[in-house]
Amino acid sequence: MQPFADFKLDLETFIPDLNSLIEINHKTIADLLAIPNKTYANFVRPFDLMEEDMELLFTPLSHINAVKNSEESQKVYADALPILTDYSTFIGQNLAIYEAFKVIKENEYDSLNTEERRILDLNILHFELAGAHLDDASKQRLSEINLRKSTLTNDFSQNVLDATNAYEKIITDEADVEGIPESDLENARFDEDGVNKYRFTLQMPSYIAYMTYGPNRSIREELYRAYTTRAPQNGAIIDELMALRQESAHLLGFKNYAEYSLASKMAPSTQSVLNFLNSLVDASRKQGMRELEELRAIAPGIDLQSYDTAYYGEILKKAQYDIDEEEYRPYFEQRSVMEGMFTFLNELFGIRFEKVELNLWDDKATAYDVYEENELVARVYFDLEARKNKRGGAWMNNFQTHHCDTSGCTHLSSAFVVCNFPPSSETSPSLLRHDDVVTLFHEMGHTLHHLLSKVKEHGVSGVNGVEWDAVEFPSQFLENFAYEPKVLKLFAKHHETGEILSDVMIAKLIRAKNFQSGMFMLRQVEFSLFDFELHSKLYQGDEIQNLLNSVREKTALIRPPEYNKFQNGFSHIFSGGYSAGYYSYKWAEVLSADAYYAIVDEGVFGSELARKYKDIVLAKGGSQSMQELFVEMMGRECESKNLLRLSGIE
Repeated sequence: MQPFADFKLDLETFIPDLNSLIEINHKTIADLLAIPNKTYANFVRPFDLMEEDMELLFTPLSHINAVKNSEESQKVYADALPILTDYSTFIGQNLAIYEAFKVIKENEYDSLNTEERRILDLNILHFELAGAHLDDASKQRLSEINLRKSTLTNDFSQNVLDATNAYEKIITDEADVEGIPESDLENARFDEDGVNKYRFTLQMPSYIAYMTYGPNRSIREELYRAYTTRAPQNGAIIDELMALRQESAHLLGFKNYAEYSLASKMAPSTQSVLNFLNSLVDASRKQGMRELEELRAIAPGIDLQSYDTAYYGEILKKAQYDIDEEEYRPYFEQRSVMEGMFTFLNELFGIRFEKVELNLWDDKATAYDVYEENELVARVYFDLEARKNKRGGAWMNNFQTHHCDTSGCTHLSSAFVVCNFPPSSETSPSLLRHDDVVTLFHEMGHTLHHLLSKVKEHGVSGVNGVEWDAVEFPSQFLENFAYEPKVLKLFAKHHETGEILSDVMIAKLIRAKNFQSGMFMLRQVEFSLFDFELHSKLYQGDEIQNLLNSVREKTALIRPPEYNKFQNGFSHIFSGGYSAGYYSYKWAEVLSADAYYAIVDEGVFGSELARKYKDIVLAKGGSQSMQELFVEMMGRECESKNLLRLSGIE
């Protein structure tokens, strides 16, 4: 058997192929429901495995629509969404399947293993959250809501991408680019009629370059204004989306959407989430205000605004830590970082990566097979450089899932890692900021969580079945090692001379790690509080901006300008999976900080706890609650004190 599915996508036949698969699945479900004596083996496992076929078909489309977006991919994706939503609603609201799961649980639960019990428990919960137990009129309304929500979230994401692609700022005066690093200038520079010009866009590498180093304050504001006013039409989408989310929560018997969201998460209650977030505000505010005063001191005579903080922050960081981010980039050449990360993962977990030559969607995309003790276990695809028609940000997308099928055959896992690093060219390599290195490690943490699963049941293998407020634990855990000296020395080599990053430069990097950490914590909590409170009751129109303003009273040390409509680009909660769940980043960081320090205390390489982490947290995927897995790994409950320690907050 070929271990990995080919990455293939035919946009012309996709919709017929999707309809054909759904037709097959409907027949399979009818056959399963006709079984007189339903058991876990003859009903639940074949039902669970249908999801893999759907993922193998749909994932290439969602991936291409994100990394190589075109009018054709947009149309096919938009056409596929209502078909998929209709199908998932049919499954989720199917009373006969729901009842079958409950009967099997009643009859077999005590004789099943941990994975099988988890499959039953999660499926029954998901049926209830989908409204399988509701009357026909409520089911019909939920179905209409789900269909509309899928269209709205897709429109939201596409509007942000279109607005990002539509904007560019052309600079002709050399004085306006003075101080911007040469590698960024090379990406921006173009020649027109024999004149040197510079193009800056809202793509992340370009935008960050000018906001951090651009000397012209009015251009910084112009870029900032363009960025924070993107996609104004998303305001109407947010209103409709919020109304639909609250209505669906009420139909399912919840007071609000936030309460509905927590039904499948680790956090025990809405109040516990709010208490947690507000405690972080209280812990960070005093330090954040000190950091702001330091920033103001280095920018005398300027009424410091949001579009000034990155620029003056860079000046202050150089002054306080004698550190210039730009000095580090020659040491973080993309390929060198990748190879060093692979060496690190081999040292920590005993896994190795071997490049595979495949025809992929872009010349810059690459594929690697993953081996554990010389046994092939997984495949990972990388698409790391920014380009037009590629969604901003960074993410991991799972493709195949490790599982055993009904005949006992084991299937391997695969996943995509997508970033938006500075593009390489024939004349210049892709040189990363250290923040980019951290991002790569973060996404690799997610990827390993999916790839190194040993779980047999598809629905709880890898990232499947993991509570959403625990899903960031493995990513945050791994990103912390991007600051470890012995890890840095594996890949931080000057791309021209081969010189390894010096101990002095590494020490500076570590000292500067928590630069403005109070302000950063407040910013993250601002996003989390806004998201969670927004979903606690129905807000519409100006009420949404007023809510954001009230959250900022507690968290924003510099009030953003009135024109800033941050929410219209907040894709995580309006077109991603983080609605009423953005707090998860900080919630999971409590786990990751605790585990990270325990492994550092063991010396990192050769750490017994690191192997336990691989064999328990990564190998067991979503087959148990992350709370249980954490206690099994550490031999104790989680200690929250390490979160503030990791963040450098006193």
